[in-house]
Amino acid sequence: MKAAVSRGMWLTLGLIGYTAAIGLYLIIAAKHPIPQADIGSAADPATFLEPERYRQSIAYAAWSNWLFFISYPWEWGIYVWLLVSGTGARLQARWDGDGRFSRLRLPLMVLLLQAAVSLGLLPLRITGFLLSRANGISTQSWGSWVYDRAIDFGLEYLVMVVAAAAAFWMIRRGGRWWLKLWLVSVPCLLLAVYVQPVVIDPLYNTFSRLSDPQLESRILELASRAGISADRVYEVRMSDQTNAMNAYVSGLGSSLRIVLWDTTMNKLSQPEILLIMAHEMGHYVMHHLEWSTAAAAASTLVLLVAGSWIARLLLRRYGESWRIGRLHEPAALPLALLVLSVLSFVTLPLSNAVSRQAELVADRYAFRLIGDADSAVTMYQQLAASSLSEMNPPMLVKLFRSTHPSLLERIRNAQQFDGSHA
Repeated sequence: MKAAVSRGMWLTLGLIGYTAAIGLYLIIAAKHPIPQADIGSAADPATFLEPERYRQSIAYAAWSNWLFFISYPWEWGIYVWLLVSGTGARLQARWDGDGRFSRLRLPLMVLLLQAAVSLGLLPLRITGFLLSRANGISTQSWGSWVYDRAIDFGLEYLVMVVAAAAAFWMIRRGGRWWLKLWLVSVPCLLLAVYVQPVVIDPLYNTFSRLSDPQLESRILELASRAGISADRVYEVRMSDQTNAMNAYVSGLGSSLRIVLWDTTMNKLSQPEILLIMAHEMGHYVMHHLEWSTAAAAASTLVLLVAGSWIARLLLRRYGESWRIGRLHEPAALPLALLVLSVLSFVTLPLSNAVSRQAELVADRYAFRLIGDADSAVTMYQQLAASSLSEMNPPMLVKLFRSTHPSLLERIRNAQQFDGSHA
């Protein structure tokens, strides 16, 4: 008991120290957000943001980055507490002894675990929402925000119950269960990519045909030049939720969707919109969606292999004190999710680096498809202004959060584009 208390104390102190260190790092990094060589250039926010808005952007970036970096260990702490306290093991023993619940112990454990994580992370999520509203980025009402979180909860619960049931069944049968589970996960991943635009996305937002026929015609003409077969452009109403801007091409085969946020359509000029759409079409034409799906499948295999080894190692070391004997017991779910979450966090720099390269290639494709990059600089500036995006994030933020090249890099690339080679 004393050993457990001691470990808990050191873990708590470590979490406090980590939280303070991350905060200090972000504060220091915020003092010099733009390289000396770029001060006064088009990539300097001071040239296109009001002074107060510029100060606001620096503070917002620091706070949002801090919330991101502490959310992971905060979540891990919830899993560790469930393991060390023996809460899951006690409930499993109670359900095993009651015939009414023995068959429901897995879905009940998933519900308990997800509720614990959701409630534990709620303060951080509410803080992030309030921060976004206070800085004029989010326009979402509390009711809409709660509705979205409820949809998140329901979908995550369904996926976790199915995944856990399949994993536990395969582990009980023995052999290379991780390989079998991975083989099952691949078609599920492809199905998810296919149904996302037509089933999942409409749960959160309202989609309709683009309200500007002339703009739709221009975008479809651009799609035809890119070799994309589409007969309509979808407009999604995001202005009820955010002032930020976005556009995307998603789906496979018959589920293909070219989507433009209404905020993008309302705030950008037509040349800027076409450049954004050309960028998204670049992803589609160069099969980035297929490559990212293949990478997700490969990373899933790595996570399963590494995760199963680490989880078994931890069970041998701490299983007795946690009162967990086997990996396929419902009480072991916090351990499985803890290991997967840590591994996912550790691999973020690699996956983000791959994503940034794909985004850079899509930018270049867009410039070539349009024939110039004349609208790119003002477009990037407005994207930064609408969501208070960092023009030049600190190194740790770039490694762990940045899926796109920095806006500073993108502006430099646009200015260096030579249209004669389009």
